[in-house]
Amino acid sequence: MATLKITKKHHKHLNNPFPSAAKSLPFIQGNLFFNSQTFPAQQVFHIGKDFQLTWSSINGGSLSISHKSNPSRAIWSTVCGMAFLSAALAETEVEESRGSFVIKDRDVRFVSNHQTIEDIRVIEQTDTEILSGIIGVNQKTGVTDGQYPFLLVTGSIFSVKQKRNEQLQVNEHSKFLTEEPSASATYSLLFDQKRNNQIGFEVKFGEPIFGSHSSSKLYRRKRKLVRIRRFKLGWCWASLRRGGFSTVSSSEDEGKEEKSVESVCFNRVCFTYSSERSERFYGFGEQFSRMDFKGKRVPIIVQEQGIGRGDQPISLAINLVSYRAAGDWSTTYAPSPFYMTSKMRSLYLEGYEYSVFDLTREDRVQIQVHGDSVRGRILNGNSPCELIECFTETIGRPPLLPEWIISAAVVGMQGGTDTVRRVWDELKSYDVPISAFWLQDWVGQRETLIGSQLWWNWEVDRTRYWGWPNLLKDLNEHHIKVMTYCNPCLVPTNEKPNRMRDLYEEAKKLDILVKAKNGEAYLVPNTAFDVGMLDLTHPYTSIWFKQILQEMVDEGVRGWMADFGEGLPVDASLYSGEDPVSAHNKYPELWAKLNREFVEEWKKNRLSNKPEDPEDDLVFFMRAGFRNSPKWAMLFWEGDQMVSWQAHDGIKSAVVGLLSSGLSGYAFNHSDIGGYCAVNLPFIRYTRSEELLLRWMELNSFTTVFRTHEGNKPRCNAQFYSNHKLLSHFARFSKVYKAWKFYRIQLVKEAAEKGLPVCRHLFLHYPDDEHVHKLSYQQFLVGTEILVVPVLDKGKKHVKAYFPETESFSWQHIWTGKLFSKKGCEAFVEAPIGYPAVFVKAGSTVGETLLRNLADLNLG
Repeated sequence: MATLKITKKHHKHLNNPFPSAAKSLPFIQGNLFFNSQTFPAQQVFHIGKDFQLTWSSINGGSLSISHKSNPSRAIWSTVCGMAFLSAALAETEVEESRGSFVIKDRDVRFVSNHQTIEDIRVIEQTDTEILSGIIGVNQKTGVTDGQYPFLLVTGSIFSVKQKRNEQLQVNEHSKFLTEEPSASATYSLLFDQKRNNQIGFEVKFGEPIFGSHSSSKLYRRKRKLVRIRRFKLGWCWASLRRGGFSTVSSSEDEGKEEKSVESVCFNRVCFTYSSERSERFYGFGEQFSRMDFKGKRVPIIVQEQGIGRGDQPISLAINLVSYRAAGDWSTTYAPSPFYMTSKMRSLYLEGYEYSVFDLTREDRVQIQVHGDSVRGRILNGNSPCELIECFTETIGRPPLLPEWIISAAVVGMQGGTDTVRRVWDELKSYDVPISAFWLQDWVGQRETLIGSQLWWNWEVDRTRYWGWPNLLKDLNEHHIKVMTYCNPCLVPTNEKPNRMRDLYEEAKKLDILVKAKNGEAYLVPNTAFDVGMLDLTHPYTSIWFKQILQEMVDEGVRGWMADFGEGLPVDASLYSGEDPVSAHNKYPELWAKLNREFVEEWKKNRLSNKPEDPEDDLVFFMRAGFRNSPKWAMLFWEGDQMVSWQAHDGIKSAVVGLLSSGLSGYAFNHSDIGGYCAVNLPFIRYTRSEELLLRWMELNSFTTVFRTHEGNKPRCNAQFYSNHKLLSHFARFSKVYKAWKFYRIQLVKEAAEKGLPVCRHLFLHYPDDEHVHKLSYQQFLVGTEILVVPVLDKGKKHVKAYFPETESFSWQHIWTGKLFSKKGCEAFVEAPIGYPAVFVKAGSTVGETLLRNLADLNLG
């Protein structure tokens, strides 16, 4: 049977404005069986030197894992009497529209939801016969990245014949019917210690046996289950055969083929384990609508975040004219299959397959993976900070940022040389501290159906930016860097009059563009034009694109936005031959890696020719990412928020994205000051107001980078240079940002060493305070010493601040000096424009230094 169906919706312009939720695999439930005569009532097994697994036969049987430092606290456990492994075969339907992806499960069948445990075995390094069949072990030496002993759980999964009118139901919205023939398969679940605070797990299935008798026979024996025929571990852990399978009439006929069908094997794997009703789930990458995901199904796929994401009326309008382009609460550029909970439990998946974390049940979690195996790690930590350190120790941490990027304002603007020089003169007259000018239109602009857009041909437009070398030289003499823009896509430039190179044609001739199934370059629809995407799996792509970056840097550019990376089509053909569905989530990491490798190579080559100058270091920032992106990307920004006050895609969502990404290893993040996406239609108008811009300046003056953006429709939006009021406010908060540079440098160093974010949800430091778990965008910490309560609503001139239950210190208001000493309480605080509610720990070194710097800058 076909297992993948792709539907293109790029050019569908009259749609249901209220699209239904994607049909997905229901929550799979089944029973757990074991032989009570051969299994002990309870037994403890060692995993490595620091972990242990406890088997208990009470209430139907369960497994639990704990760290030996605290054996009574389970960091992972199964639900008593319930199957923790299950699998199914389903057809995948992907709807794709300009960087947005909806993944649906169709025709679900062969659901093997019941499970037996046959054996739990400790594996020592000397068990060479067993080790020889386990993927991940070096066959010649027996060396693995895990610590012995390993633990191997084996058994079978199977389904039970359903009556025609029986249905398995997940909830009131989703049902499916289990059809004959049924299926069964052997499984192996391997646990091994990876580090002193991490335990790895890997699930593999044997080749499924399809047929009504194979599973029902096992089920009929449940009351007096005997040990199931042992299977060879090498066979179980070997890669599943991709040929046809046989439908067998009985277990005795296993070698007899009755009917050959098309190639199939399980392509859905479910990993189910226990949770608690009061447990809160945080993380899952950069999420914009919520902090706690208990009660939700969280899909993990890189894609456009959407325009509106459920905020109205914009979402209705956008969905009507462009298929599902509004997105929803779950759509994000940078998801991660990682979470931590309020109970100090944490887990992440390895690999890049599409997955869904189903948290809809009060007492259990189910991870559904589109694939034939599951691999990941369970983390141990006693606090949220420990869990982040543990997680980033493996996936990677960002490097130290160049000091110049975090020293003063990054001025984002467009217009060409004359415009930049004019605005620079204005900023000098207002004494604005400037680190860099970020000029995204350095490549020139063209008019399309939706307005002015950039030429995606990565060379300077010397008509728009005449005297480019002199502009960079003049700015550099004032210690101001120039930053530009690029992405991994290219457009044909036949109509561009002043181009020097046609990079699209060059890449096409070099055969380094992503291809369609017909072998031709894949032209991917993007906004108002089609683009070719670089095949980042091709070895020459990196060499070629680094030469382009080198030419850019040779002219004096010291930073750039490395945009996009979330739109690899799932029916593309890649040089590596890998599955494009999995490669889709990997693509942004490859894009970050390419850019980071260039930065490191440039630095190394430069050091060989001249002494190191930290003020000359390079930096790039990205929006798309996945689990390991913090290892490669130097800095993130949150993408294209609406220029609005709304919760799902406006200024509030920028705070949620900042904090959720910080809990997921993205230590350095920020948003466009004022937002990006404006809509100027006859009946729906979203444009950036002065008040919104003023409040966003206040908010971002307490994030890692303080950077402006004119937005997609500059003429419709208030800009920092629009009038005296805005210029004065921009100057004031550029100086506020400068006032805590000393602490920002400390936090950047801490992030590079430990993975802790600069901006933090209060959960990181006050996990036992129940009120903290109710907070999302309302307030946040900068490090541990600064508490920020931004104004995020139109017309508001006060905020409600919460002061957590903490040690014996007071929070001091930075503008009035007022002390707030009562713990675990809320207080209304005045916050007129220009004086946001910001507090420091009274008497702390950081607090005293910040207050002194504000006074020296005449900002009181």
